[in-house]
Amino acid sequence: MNYLRGFIPWIVFAAVGSEHWEWGAVAALAAGAWLFSIDRKRGATGDSLILEQSTIAFFAVLSVVAFAAPDSGLREYGGALATGWLALTAWATLAVRRPFTTGIAKRQAPREVWNNPVFLRINVVLTAAWAAAFTVTAVGLAVVHAESLGSTAAIAVQVAGFAAPALFTAKYPERAQRAAQAAKVTAITQ
Repeated sequence: MNYLRGFIPWIVFAAVGSEHWEWGAVAALAAGAWLFSIDRKRGATGDSLILEQSTIAFFAVLSVVAFAAPDSGLREYGGALATGWLALTAWATLAVRRPFTTGIAKRQAPREVWNNPVFLRINVVLTAAWAAAFTVTAVGLAVVHAESLGSTAAIAVQVAGFAAPALFTAKYPERAQRAAQAAKVTAITQ
């Protein structure tokens, strides 16, 4: 579950920002910068830290906005904005054919599989699942706030929006590898 580490700043924002969005944004920015610096010191390359770089950019801008206009109407939509930003990041990485999950997977997978079509396809599918979940979650959070459905509904939407793709990410790669292996065996025996 190493991929969840990249979401720590977003979790920090949700926890701290529920009371004080400006401090939540700064805390998330600090957490993102700290994790990024640790990863860089460990030798992670920039292309494997797409989510982290996007996180830092988002919370840098949000920190400025939150302190400049602490009573802004954007405050109520902080969760939707944050998740929407993640959706944009994920969709953009797919559009440029650099799925953000690939960098995360490369930290765990041996170098010899990095160009394997199955490895690449798995990461396209995983990134698409996260992108779709982020999109649905952002829309769901916007609706929750627009309709004043309360924090319980917002928490339920956020939990579902992260739990569903996390579970999919935990199970899908192994299933895809088994299916690819079975297809390879079938092709050899025919």
